[in-house]
Amino acid sequence: MTREQDYGRRLIQRVAAGVVTGSVVVTGAATAAEQDGSLDTITVTSTAIETAGDTPPPAYAGGQVATGGRLGILGEQDAMNVPFSVISYTAELIENQQADTVGDVLQNDASVMVGTGFGNYSESFKIRGFNLYNDDIAYGGLYGVLPRQIVASDIASRVELFKGASAFANGVPAGGTGVGGSVNIEPKRATDVPINRLSTGYTSDGYIESGVDIGRRFGEGNEFGARLTLKRGRGDTAIDDGERENTLALLGLDYDGGDDRLSFDLGHQKTVIDSDRLNLSLGYDDGSVPDVPDSDANYVPGWNRSSLETTFAMVRGEHDFNDDWTGYVALGGNRTHERSLAGTVTLADEDGNGTVGQLDTAYQSESLASQIGLRGELKTGPVSHQLNLGYSSVYSRQDVAYEYPDTGLFPDPATNLYDPIAVDQRPENVAFGDVGNPNTTGRTYNNGVSLSDTLGFIDDRLLLTLGARYQEIEVNNYDGTTGTRSSHFGESRVTPIYGLLYKATDNISLYANHIEALQAGESAPFTNGTANITNAGEVLGIVRSKQDEVGAKFDYGNIGGGIALFQIEQPQVAIDSNNTAGYDGEQRNRGIETSLYGEPVEGVRLLASATWMDPELRDTTDGTNDGNDAPGVAGYRYVLGGEWDLPNVQNLTATGRVIRTGSQYVDEANNLKVDPWTRLDLGLRYTMPFNEGSLIWRANVENVTDEEYWASAATTGSPTLWQGEPRTFKLSATLDF
Repeated sequence: MTREQDYGRRLIQRVAAGVVTGSVVVTGAATAAEQDGSLDTITVTSTAIETAGDTPPPAYAGGQVATGGRLGILGEQDAMNVPFSVISYTAELIENQQADTVGDVLQNDASVMVGTGFGNYSESFKIRGFNLYNDDIAYGGLYGVLPRQIVASDIASRVELFKGASAFANGVPAGGTGVGGSVNIEPKRATDVPINRLSTGYTSDGYIESGVDIGRRFGEGNEFGARLTLKRGRGDTAIDDGERENTLALLGLDYDGGDDRLSFDLGHQKTVIDSDRLNLSLGYDDGSVPDVPDSDANYVPGWNRSSLETTFAMVRGEHDFNDDWTGYVALGGNRTHERSLAGTVTLADEDGNGTVGQLDTAYQSESLASQIGLRGELKTGPVSHQLNLGYSSVYSRQDVAYEYPDTGLFPDPATNLYDPIAVDQRPENVAFGDVGNPNTTGRTYNNGVSLSDTLGFIDDRLLLTLGARYQEIEVNNYDGTTGTRSSHFGESRVTPIYGLLYKATDNISLYANHIEALQAGESAPFTNGTANITNAGEVLGIVRSKQDEVGAKFDYGNIGGGIALFQIEQPQVAIDSNNTAGYDGEQRNRGIETSLYGEPVEGVRLLASATWMDPELRDTTDGTNDGNDAPGVAGYRYVLGGEWDLPNVQNLTATGRVIRTGSQYVDEANNLKVDPWTRLDLGLRYTMPFNEGSLIWRANVENVTDEEYWASAATTGSPTLWQGEPRTFKLSATLDF
């Protein structure tokens, strides 16, 4: 059975289960009532059967996830045909959960922990226990395009999560994160059915938004498409005294001429945040984590403010040379302007006593990314081949300047976590660069070539993927005051990939893989606390992380899921007996993941996952922390979500989700530990006819019990805590006409 035949068989299963996705035409009569019990031939035709390339796989039963996703150089793939773990969240799920950001969407997966940036307003993620920053999220498979701090969910038609190291498949992003996994955002496109959508919404405690979404296809064969999304929101947040203002404009144009396809995306996102809650630093490393304040408490100064603005664009083209070979090229980039005045709280003890720091930062950046490649299929005797050859590059430039008060003249004022003291903004008399016109402080160049072959044996029931990527990484750092280059680093590496998938039955796939991640290393510290470091300030080379994974996936048409066992090893900085820093330590994360999704019975939809993790530190400096848990990684995480179309009320759906996260340490010494926490989300959705369209009402309550909890922890110079969001009400109305 070929890959296309196998995919068509499972598509027929979904049609038979009442799940119709994409453009599907069923021909022939199903004559099960005939005396002999035989069935006429059923032929299913759908563009979704083309699973490799740029056509996204269709939605799965229930519509919350898709049957696959984009795997970098491998293109869009059916999850059952690849030896990797990938899940793709659909626009339907994003809209029904009233997700505001990509982080809100990723909360649905137990392998992902969502937190904030360090001393700024941003989202950050841990996938399989390793960091992924927004800087390193791909857009249509291309890095270096999207906004870097917060990505609005309205940008996405799908949010695709690839679990595991991905240097081969995706290349190396400019930020160098993504060891435990990567995220790709698929752009919005016009559909054959015209889109006319107006929306408005309210979020406690006074945030109001409205939006327009319009899509059309033109031409004799609907070959031209245009999609315009506009959204504007402003008001108070559920955090005391917090305010936000969001603006988004997004235009997607595309052309599908059969053998030739072209798309262009242009977007602008601006977020202004006033007095909202930041993360919390701990200035001590012994004792206990402080009790969590009231869920809506705000302990930062009222003058906190951040403005985040990004304009981005991408153009992509594909050409089919014949039925088996396709070439593609893409080019994109962004320009970002950020200004942040942050008053961060650092606690001196577990009783909540601490001080308020102050930092005024100006950040500007530009990035440019490119891709070019060729993918195709051929046969050598009984063996099929899926070949991929691709080049990708990312260039990024950062301009940074900052100012802060001299603490000798203007000491950090005192405060208390549970009884915050109002503090005034202080004069800033220490400057690094000009915040009005910052100098370039960094340039990063990442580029590489990937080559792979997926060999199919036994009518493609056994698929062996072999490949390698040659990657070059160059990092230049500059003095923010003088503009002169202060350090330079450049290296290259080859990373291999091995993947094996066996279709044990028509509905079960078994797989194993070895894949790796690359990133530019950190700079050596200047001291270890007691002595100076001999190679202080030196970039410590390329970091190569390795993953081994085995797993199983199942797909029965209306219910799917899987289980995976994995181990990821990431080198960590350690200092030897000569006081020289190097990547001699290691963080080793071992884990088990399970997932379940679909519509097992009509009107009941499930989306559930669980992860158990053992994040161990090894070969640390002087063996001090050997065997300890890595900070910021929970020992377990469960997510159970579902929807139920209430049988006695037509078009009314009840929704719910429970998130349970285990304890985690805040510091490498494992002296400070965060308690486990549970969050409950509930909602209702009602769809009513409106002329020839529909009006959809959605009401969701996040954190129904108003749980007070430390949502995540991290160590970035000092232990850091992020408090979970309070009970938040969301109400929206969407008119499709």
